[in-house]
Amino acid sequence: MRSAFRRLSLRLRLGLSAAVAVTIAVSAVAIASWLVTKQQLTDQLDSNLQNVQASPGYVQELLSLCGAELPGRDQRTETPTPYVVQVITSDGTVCVAPGHKKLEVGESDLAVARGILRSTVHDTVSADGQKMRVSTTRPNTPPRFSGGYAVSIAQSFSVVHEPLNSLALWLLGFSGVGIIGAATAGVAVSRSGLRPVEALTRAAERIALTKDLTIRIPADGGDEIARLSKSFNEMTEALAVSRDSQQQLIADAGHELRTPLTSLRANVQLLAKSYRSGRELPEKVMDDLLTSVESQTGELAALIADLQELSRSDTVHDATAAGVVSMHEVARRAMERVKHRGSDIQFISDLDEWYVMAEAAALERAVVNLLDNAVKFSPSGAVVSLQLSNGQLVVRDRGSGIPSDELPYVFDRFWRSPTSRGMPGSGLGLAIVAKAVEGAGGTVSLRPAATQGTEAVVRIPGTRTPPPEGPGLP
Repeated sequence: MRSAFRRLSLRLRLGLSAAVAVTIAVSAVAIASWLVTKQQLTDQLDSNLQNVQASPGYVQELLSLCGAELPGRDQRTETPTPYVVQVITSDGTVCVAPGHKKLEVGESDLAVARGILRSTVHDTVSADGQKMRVSTTRPNTPPRFSGGYAVSIAQSFSVVHEPLNSLALWLLGFSGVGIIGAATAGVAVSRSGLRPVEALTRAAERIALTKDLTIRIPADGGDEIARLSKSFNEMTEALAVSRDSQQQLIADAGHELRTPLTSLRANVQLLAKSYRSGRELPEKVMDDLLTSVESQTGELAALIADLQELSRSDTVHDATAAGVVSMHEVARRAMERVKHRGSDIQFISDLDEWYVMAEAAALERAVVNLLDNAVKFSPSGAVVSLQLSNGQLVVRDRGSGIPSDELPYVFDRFWRSPTSRGMPGSGLGLAIVAKAVEGAGGTVSLRPAATQGTEAVVRIPGTRTPPPEGPGLP
C-alpha cells in the first residue's frame, strides 16, 4: 500500500493527503456535532417528561379500574397526546389507559413504586416494539391506596431520532462537499506550489541530456522552493567553474608537457640513430645528451607530481583528513626539508605557537613551496627568513622582487614571470599553495619587502593554544 502511494505523483499525493486530512477533521466535527445534538435533545426530552404530571384523579381512576375500561369517556384526553401514562403498583401490576400500549417495566420502575428510589429516567419499549423514553416518579401526595405505586410518563424517541436523522443527512452532504472541495483545492494548490519544482526537474533533465551547465532557473522569493532553486543554480555554477577549471588544467598541462617531451624525443631519437648506425657520438655530446635527458625526465616527474597535487586539491575537501595542526611545527619541518636539499642559502626563523584546523600534509607542502620559491629567486649565500606571529606566516627572500603589475597573476596555474621562464619549475607551486591555504580557511598573498626581495604572507585563523580535546577551532 505504501509503495503504491509512493508511486503516485507528488501533486496527487499532496491532494490525497489534503483530502484525507480534511476527511478526518470534517468527520470528527460531524460526529461530535451529532453526538452533542443527540445529548441535548435527549436532555430536553427528559426535562419535558419530568415536568409533565398526570392529574391525581386520573391516576386514582387508573388504580381503581386497573386493567378495565373506564366507561363514559376517553381516558386518553386526560394527558397530552404525545405522552403515554401508566401506573405501576408495588407488586408489578401495570395500569394503563384504554387505547394505549403497555410499556416494559424495569427494575428501576419497580424500585420507585416500592419507595426504594424517588424517580428514574430510562429507555424502554412499548408493547408494539416502539422505542420510548420514560420518566417514572412517585407522587408527592398519593391518593388513597393500600400499596405503593409509581406513575410512568413516556414519549416516543422519534422526537429525538427524526431531527438527528435530518441532521445526519445535512452533515453528510456538507462533509462530502467539503471533502471534494478540499481535494480539489489541494490538487490546485499543489500544482501551483510545485510549479517551481517542475521547472527545477526540467532544468535538471535538460542538463543531464545536454551537459549544458549554464542553464539557470528563476529563483524569485524567499520561500523554501526559492532557496532550493538558488542552491541548484549555485551548484550548477560551481560545477561549470570546476569543469572549466579542469579543462583549462588539461589544456595548460598539455601545453607545458609539449616542450620537455619534444626536447626529450629529439634527444632520444638522436641516441637511437647513433645506436642503429653504429657510429658513436663524441663523449662530450653523449654526456650533454644524457644530462639533458636526465634533466627533462626530472622536469616531467616534477610537473606530473605537481599536477597530481593540484588535482587532489581540486577535489571535494575531505573533512575527516583535517585536524588540529601545529602551524609552527609544520613551518619548522618544511624549513628542515628545504635545508637538506644542499642549498647554500641561510635560513633564519622566528616561530610563535599557532594552532589551526587544516590538513597537515597539504599545509606543509604549501610552506615547502614558498621556501623553494624563495630559495630559487635568492642569490647565492642570501638569507631566507621564516616568521610566524599571531597567525601570520611570512616567508621573505632577498631576490630582485616581483614587478607590481605581475602580482595579480602569481597564483595562476602555469604562470611564470617573463624574466624567470628560463629557470626550472612548472608554474604550479604557488597555485598549490593557494589551494592548500584556502582549504584551511586562510589567505595568501605576495608583496614587495621593505628593503629588498619579496614577502609571501599566509594568514590562517586559529588560536595560540591547542584546544582541549574537542574538534574544531574558531
